[in-house]
Amino acid sequence: MPATTEAPRLYPALRYKNAAKMIDWLCEAFGFSVRARYGEGDVVHHAELVFGSSMIMLGTVRDDDYGKMVGEPGSGGGKSIYIAVDDADAAYAKARRGGATIIQELTNRDYGSREFICRDPEGNVWSFGTYWPKAGEKA
Repeated sequence: MPATTEAPRLYPALRYKNAAKMIDWLCEAFGFSVRARYGEGDVVHHAELVFGSSMIMLGTVRDDDYGKMVGEPGSGGGKSIYIAVDDADAAYAKARRGGATIIQELTNRDYGSREFICRDPEGNVWSFGTYWPKAGEKA
């Protein structure tokens, strides 16, 4: 098996009605640990939970553009996959050529990532961006 030093590029992203409570539960029940958590009070804007070398991202359900794209937990929604890429513009062009439905055009985020969001042919939500958690960390 080849050894790799590259950080993971795939990050499941989940929305929860009570993300603060779910962070505690995921840590207690599944053994995750909190890598990062941003928000105020019980509202979690973004959190990163690690399990060994793997990581999930999550946040509180919000009625924002992204929340409308992924839906709410319990309705078959509330989840998506984020892929860290080196070149978001190239990924965007390739996805568009491949027939992905672009639901949010390329944009520069205030946290330094260049991203876009699309749906695959069966409606799953995929985000691609240059924000790359864990890059540079020891695997």
